[in-house]
Amino acid sequence: MDSFNQTSMPENPSPINRPVASGWLFKMAWRDSRRNTSRLFLFISSIVLGIAALVAVYSFRENLQRDIDNQAKLLTGADLIIEGRKLPGKKTMALLDTLGMDRATERSFVSMVYFTKSQVSRLVQIRALQGNYPFYGKIETTPANAAQSFRQGPKRALVDKTLMLQFNVKKGDSIKIGELSFSVEGAIDKAPGQTGISSAISPIVYIPLQYLEQTGLTRKGSRIQYKYYFRYSSASAVEKSITQLQPLLEKENLDTETVASKKEDTGRSFKDVNRFLALSGFIALLLGCIGVGSAVHVYIREKLGSIATLRCLGVKSTEAFLIYLIQIVAIGFVGAVVGSLLGTLIQFLLPMVLKDFIPVEITMQVSWWAIGQGILLGLIISVLFALPSLLTVRHISPLSALRLSFEKAGKPFDPLKWLVYLLLLLFVFGFTWMQMSSWMQALVFAGGILIAFALLFALSKLLMWLVRRLLPGSASYLWRQGFANLYRPNNQTLILTVSIGLSTTFICTLFFVQGILMNRVTLSSGSKQANMLLFDIQSEQKEAMAALVKSQKLPVMSQVPIVTVRIEEINGKTANELAKADSVDNRQAKSGRQQEPSQRAFKGELRVTWQDTLTLAEKITAGKWSGKVAADQIVYVSLEESYARRIHVNVGDKIVFNVQGILVPTVVGSLREVNWSRMQTNFRVVFPAGVLEDAPKFYVLTTRVPSGKASAAFQTAVVRSFPNVSVIDLELVLEILDELLSKIGFVIRFMAIFSMATGWVVLLSAVLTSKGQRIRESILLRTLGASRKQILLITALEYLFLGAVAAAAGMILALGGSWALARFSFASSFTPSLWPIATFFITIVSLVVITGVWSSRSVLNHPPLEVLRKDT
Repeated sequence: MDSFNQTSMPENPSPINRPVASGWLFKMAWRDSRRNTSRLFLFISSIVLGIAALVAVYSFRENLQRDIDNQAKLLTGADLIIEGRKLPGKKTMALLDTLGMDRATERSFVSMVYFTKSQVSRLVQIRALQGNYPFYGKIETTPANAAQSFRQGPKRALVDKTLMLQFNVKKGDSIKIGELSFSVEGAIDKAPGQTGISSAISPIVYIPLQYLEQTGLTRKGSRIQYKYYFRYSSASAVEKSITQLQPLLEKENLDTETVASKKEDTGRSFKDVNRFLALSGFIALLLGCIGVGSAVHVYIREKLGSIATLRCLGVKSTEAFLIYLIQIVAIGFVGAVVGSLLGTLIQFLLPMVLKDFIPVEITMQVSWWAIGQGILLGLIISVLFALPSLLTVRHISPLSALRLSFEKAGKPFDPLKWLVYLLLLLFVFGFTWMQMSSWMQALVFAGGILIAFALLFALSKLLMWLVRRLLPGSASYLWRQGFANLYRPNNQTLILTVSIGLSTTFICTLFFVQGILMNRVTLSSGSKQANMLLFDIQSEQKEAMAALVKSQKLPVMSQVPIVTVRIEEINGKTANELAKADSVDNRQAKSGRQQEPSQRAFKGELRVTWQDTLTLAEKITAGKWSGKVAADQIVYVSLEESYARRIHVNVGDKIVFNVQGILVPTVVGSLREVNWSRMQTNFRVVFPAGVLEDAPKFYVLTTRVPSGKASAAFQTAVVRSFPNVSVIDLELVLEILDELLSKIGFVIRFMAIFSMATGWVVLLSAVLTSKGQRIRESILLRTLGASRKQILLITALEYLFLGAVAAAAGMILALGGSWALARFSFASSFTPSLWPIATFFITIVSLVVITGVWSSRSVLNHPPLEVLRKDT
């Protein structure tokens, strides 16, 4: 008998050595998936919105870059632009007159314009133009010929269309600029390089250059930008001219801009926008990946019996693994294609969302490169996030078909699983680095996401442990059943806590940061701070201007002198001597030696002042403050600390300033921290009293007006009496900033929609994935006498608690992150309002409960016998 048993049933049967039949694997994957197609598509639907967001961003980025390249000439309006802050010398002007095939000149500055009919004034950007600029494209006006006719008629002007609408200005109306009146020839619809935002912040008024001197606005001390436009026959001719002119341009402190540099600068300016959009889409994609991983985990657990049966029939563990891998790859491919197609459609919405920020006309086209990236990315994340659960299939033995109820699938330690987890981390880091092109930024971003994941994961585990340990036996039956669902097999605590928590963190952080920015601006206009600033006040106008302010019953809060200077030497070295040091040695100190001063310190003019005491916005951080200096003593100046870092200067360094032709040697005596958000005059360089009093200067006066009516009356009085003086109304600035932040906030909310929608899809997927388990629990409860109402209440309590915990955790992370951004990035306080927090919390919890109950209601429609018969 023993011999028969040993012969008939060998303990160690020889393994079946046969090749893997790929056709059979695909056939089995298809047959097994036919009964689960809807569920498999539900798994991958979690990533569709994330893929769609990224494809839309990639397509938009490619189209934007193409249009920037194609329309760069329209942005510049010329092949070469030479510009500077002062009028070039006669020799340089004579040379400029010989450049290019065609030339034009422009002088621009900010000044007040007075609208005669409405008797109001507004700060605008005056552009005095001579020549046929733009050479490429045109100044779009209404009527269309106004761009040419304003140059030909006597004293005609073009006015930005927003100003004409705001002040009800019509063609033929009169406006006053300085001491001269102009007739409005038409409205500016669009100027080269102008965007909707720039039009709101700094509206343009064009006048012919021949009338500029008559306005009286070109007095000494006025900040005028001199621009010279040139048209060439070829790009090589432009480069040749720049090479020949470079020494002279550096001597005259003139900058150049070409079509190529405009392409580069414009593309660079949108790089951060593209990064934000891409990372926002990536966060939505990561949320979807959580749904994929969790859904596949539940799906494989439910398939353990089928897999064990296949193993009994002779299917190898590798073959079983490949069957389900083929399913995931196929459905992942379909989900990636759907997401890519959806993203291609969504890209047509982005130009409408970003229209106020884009200086070019966007021509949207299908980007096959972006679609290819989306499909590849979808395949990668589908497989990567499904692998941890799929790898378990390799360890399911045939005996599991008999003892699955008490045998735990998988090994306690699987090296391949840990390798997959490592690949997941590398994938997140690598993708982030590709968007940011900075190892440190990528590390911070990926690290922040990892920390948030870890905290939410730990919270979910702690929550399950606490509920299991602390749930009182005396609680009502409904409460005990609802809370018990948090730790029962196939529970949703982990996936919902992480997905809802991360969605809440991302959305609330964006909202709080927008509030920080707006609050920072609003605080700068407190009830005791100035809300109106007048500049370009000449020395002879100082007393008269103060008298005018007082006659309007307004306070003179400050009247600060400003002197224009340039840096001539730093520690005995000029700009030419530091040119090489700034490109090589200045990047890194050698042998612990202090860095050489930066060559950038010599570029441009500085507006400085003198004062004998520190203002409320200033605080000494290094050195010693010196407020007064006697004749023949060392002059100790104070530098703003961030400016000192940029030019690589520290306390004790020697700086020689060129004060409009007179060299003034100084020593850096102190460094200051300056609160730039305060509405007052702040400076990078401050001299002590007793040095600059006799230098040519102008004054800036600050005051506070009590109302919009008083502001309009005061500005009108200033323009009439002092047409050269410009007025900045902080209330108007706040309105413009509010509008700007609202538009930025709309862009942020648009991208946050993807995360919100993905979080909801993950929630819905998690509920429907566990539908089978829910049905069995429902049948069991109904068999034991529970009513439909009681089962719904149990479900509602479960999702109420899950939603509350996840939303609260997400808000805590958002509050912590927002505080850190306010403290370390914006140098601002963070005091969030309770109403938005309560609104977010109630909305998110309600959405979770409604979705959970609504998606689970169908489990009540199955009769108990139906399920019991299936199980038997």
